[in-house]
Amino acid sequence: MKKFFQEIKADIKFKSAGPGQKLTESAGEKAPREKPNQPALRQTRQGPTDEAQMAAAAALARLEQKQPRARGPTSQDSIRNQVKKELRAEATVSGNPEVLGTNVVPESKEEGSTHLAVPGVYFTCPLTGATLRKDQPDARIREAILSHFATDPVAASIMKIHTFNKDRDRVKLGVDTIAKYLDNIHLHPEEEKYQKIKLQNKVFQERINCLEGAHEFFEAIGFQKVMLPVPDKEGPEEFYVLSEAVLAQPQNLEKHREQLLAAEPVRATLNRQRRVFRPSPLASQFDLPADFFNLTAEEIKREQRLRSDAVERLSVLRTKAMREKEEQRELRKYTYALLRVRLPDGCLLQGTFYARERMAAVYGFVREALQSDWLPFELLASGGQKLSEDENLALNECGLVVPSALLTFSWDAAVLEDVKAAGAKPDSSILKPELLSAIEKLS
Repeated sequence: MKKFFQEIKADIKFKSAGPGQKLTESAGEKAPREKPNQPALRQTRQGPTDEAQMAAAAALARLEQKQPRARGPTSQDSIRNQVKKELRAEATVSGNPEVLGTNVVPESKEEGSTHLAVPGVYFTCPLTGATLRKDQPDARIREAILSHFATDPVAASIMKIHTFNKDRDRVKLGVDTIAKYLDNIHLHPEEEKYQKIKLQNKVFQERINCLEGAHEFFEAIGFQKVMLPVPDKEGPEEFYVLSEAVLAQPQNLEKHREQLLAAEPVRATLNRQRRVFRPSPLASQFDLPADFFNLTAEEIKREQRLRSDAVERLSVLRTKAMREKEEQRELRKYTYALLRVRLPDGCLLQGTFYARERMAAVYGFVREALQSDWLPFELLASGGQKLSEDENLALNECGLVVPSALLTFSWDAAVLEDVKAAGAKPDSSILKPELLSAIEKLS
């Protein structure tokens, strides 16, 4: 490129120098050699000035450096940065911090869309039966447990211990220690030392005092806080002392102990949102809401734990079967899955599941909708693969492409032969009448 411009520059300079002359001739003796009878029509063109030559040299230098001019935000990174700036500006003006989210799936606008396969992910509170949005269960369960203290403080405190404390190992250690206290009272009712608990005791402080609901439980079963003198101590210290009325009925303490040991955390159950659709060519098309893609703080923590476990497993020698199973578990990119089951008559049964739920839950969901729920059947994936009703097999471990999948219902071979032998149609409706009465059109 540089040589090309130098040749052009030299040619222009040569042509602008005028007609040639001999070295022996002076400037005054110079005469035109060609066309002496033709008058000159224009003045002789002068060569480029020093300033022009310097400008041309600078232009050549710029071309040699090959530095393109700065452009607008055309690359993906610059466009993404520009969009973030605009979103921040919109969030500042509107005061809505959700605009700053990195998730590209819109939430509020899509939630009301009539074309969504399901309006969202919902849960059911086991205490009140209320239907809750994805972000509501923890707060609503907490409210329900606290309100239950007015009617049954023992049960409420037990639920608080198991539900409000997330560290399951610490909860187990604390619960076992409390059970040991109550067991000693039950086994040694005459010994006074077992009827009072020193609150400043190291074991009590490390295992029980740190648990939410522990103090409420002691007070609910009949313990009272009392200041008692301690040998070799200057002042009194605080104790839990069991009341005389409770000592008269030790069987109640044993019942409370069993309740405490058998209790489980109160968790909201996933609402299946069961729906039935008429036969439709759109059966395999799923328009999912943002709830199927967003992750809550608890779900992010769970994913982090899974990653930490995976790192630890890498340092352990594993068999081929172990590696294949772990590769399947790597498909846990989604928390929820929307499944549709095409029935023999073409109708579609739809429900929401956890992506890590067992296939047995899917079989149970389908069985609950059948008129003859005792008859054996099979569920097939889109490629004809039979999905086994195995308690240890999760949805995302059996080849299903979550967060959505279409399954096919198939009668067991023996049942199909009996149906044909009886002269019945194998493709007749098999759903319960109350579900057929609420059938919808898939759009």
